[in-house]
Order: sequence, then structure tokens, then C-alpha cells
Amino acid sequence: MPEISDPAPDFTLPSTDGGDVTLSDLKGQPVVLFFYPRDNTPGCTKESVGFSESKPAFDAAGAKVFGISKDSMESHEKFVAKKDLTVPLLSDEHGSACEDYGVWKEKSMYGKKFMGIERSTFLIAADGTIARVWPKVKVPGHVDEVLEAVKAL
Repeated sequence: MPEISDPAPDFTLPSTDGGDVTLSDLKGQPVVLFFYPRDNTPGCTKESVGFSESKPAFDAAGAKVFGISKDSMESHEKFVAKKDLTVPLLSDEHGSACEDYGVWKEKSMYGKKFMGIERSTFLIAADGTIARVWPKVKVPGHVDEVLEAVKAL
């Protein structure tokens, strides 16, 4: 997992906004990346809806916000339509960004071990370095905390 002040690992991923998003093309403005396990699950839905509801505030602060999971573009597009999401979702089907950001981890549920995305958020400063990391995110209050960190940059 990248540490504060490390350069943010670059990537190019397809977006629900159409086309691809390349992180290095966004230098000059803060970027929030929230990695989440799966589309249409309770926690992921709350988090994605929360960021979407706060998108005007992030826009006002000059920050771009993207959700990233390993779901397909088709899954993302259905999720966006079903929940009226306004934050673009990026598809990391091959898992390279998840690996580079250290969020692809062994998890355990009901005694069964499996690999999955650990809900994590990264705030990237305008210079392309990691400004803040939230590992093992708990959804309640998280969006507000991230927004306050963006405003403090």
C-alpha cells in the first residue's frame, strides 16, 4: 500500500463516463480514489451513493472522485443506472490498480478465506503524491472525512 508522500501509482482504466481515465493526466488537481469490493452490495452501495451525493462539494473543492472495483464495465453501468450514481466508476477487471495500491488482500468471512478488495480510499494531491490513506474503511461518516481532508489540502 502506498504511503503518504509516495507518488501515486499511475493507471489507465475504463470509466462509466466513457473512455479511459489515466491518473497522471489529472495532475494539477486533487483526486480521490475509493476502492470497494463489489457493485450492488450494501456497504458499497452506501459508499458510492454517499460520494455521489457529495459530488457537488468535491467539485467545489476542485477534486475529482472515482470509485474502483474489479467489476466489469457492464456491472458498473447497471450499478450507476440503478442507483443514479454521479461519481464515475472505473473497472479494474485485471486487478493491476488494486495490486499497485495494495488493496487486493486475503479476507475471511464465516471462516472461509478468499481474496478480495479491502475497502480503502486514497487522496492524491495535485502534485500526484499520496496525501492521505484510509485503509479498512468503515462507511458511516467516511465521505465527510474525505471531503474535509480535500478542503484541507
